[in-house]
Amino acid sequence: MLAKFSVKNFRGFSERIELDLTRHSNYNFSTYAIKEDVIKNGIIYGPNGSGKTNFGLAIFDIVNHLTQKWKKADYYANFTYAGSQTTQVEFDYTFIFGGIPIEYRYTKDYHGILRSEEMIVQGRQVFRREAGKFAIDQKVFPMDTAIQKNLADNANNIPIVNFLLTSYPLAADHYLLQLQKFVNGMLWFRSLDIREFIGLETNIYLLDEYIIKNKLIDDFRRFLLNVSGQDFKFTAPNAGDKILFCTIDKKRIPFDLIASTGTQHLKLLYFWMSKMGNATFVFIDEFDAFYHFKLSFEVCKRLFALPCQVFTSSHNTYLMTNDLLRPDCNFILNENKIKPLCDCTDKELRFGHNIEKLFRGDTFKV
Repeated sequence: MLAKFSVKNFRGFSERIELDLTRHSNYNFSTYAIKEDVIKNGIIYGPNGSGKTNFGLAIFDIVNHLTQKWKKADYYANFTYAGSQTTQVEFDYTFIFGGIPIEYRYTKDYHGILRSEEMIVQGRQVFRREAGKFAIDQKVFPMDTAIQKNLADNANNIPIVNFLLTSYPLAADHYLLQLQKFVNGMLWFRSLDIREFIGLETNIYLLDEYIIKNKLIDDFRRFLLNVSGQDFKFTAPNAGDKILFCTIDKKRIPFDLIASTGTQHLKLLYFWMSKMGNATFVFIDEFDAFYHFKLSFEVCKRLFALPCQVFTSSHNTYLMTNDLLRPDCNFILNENKIKPLCDCTDKELRFGHNIEKLFRGDTFKV
């Protein structure tokens, strides 16, 4: 699981900003939001322009860095903080696999080119490369001098992690393989004016065609009914159909012509939820921008019931309730800081408190 993440000099974050998912309180409600002593589910709130989208994108730099999964085309545009483009962007991750902490940090320049890289496992440095120098734990990864020199120069900017994964036989439970599996299973997506995603998949799908091809029409209908209360009467597809049709008063009408904007976004959510069996960490940016507030709540309940870590960003304070999450799982991001609600007030927060009312009453200060 992802336990900690920090970034510095990325887009709007001139100073270091850290999300620590190991710091949780001992609330005895919404316990599903904590897994293996790490916060599994959370919602990030913040004013417009506070950096919610950029923070989510920063977490997913490691997907661009280590995998061949789908990447956001303009990700490296405006990559570094505008006031300091010559300073490198610093990424710092801590993962926990089977109780073992793995710290992985690296820096990139304003082009997104890798400049330094370090890994520490259980407090012991495994390798470090920086400014033409390279060191590695020879007991773990024995390596001759010529290879070490090439890695110190690293002219083709191959991540050391990927080099070790492809160059050494590793046990099935090795932390590098666990890291690789976790990063390959990370997914970021949003659906505003443009649908975008990072990670998990290598292909682009037409959603209607995907649902038809995988014989998911009835399942999709039940999903819409259970989540939103809408009961669409989908017609059986004809051979070669690539779009969904509904029947209204005996007339066959394309689903997209009668579905609202919010329902269209539910179709995208349904697609990704069908893929989340392989997901490890999911971040949905402004997931409920087109949802009714009660629909947002129902969607969150389904997302947070998944076994993977799931985080969203939102402006919908209706979700700020102890019936859904705990005060240590609702975060406020503002002024280059991100804190859980319980750390934003001296007030003791209990299950019976109306968290949304407290928030609107300006109780929480980042």
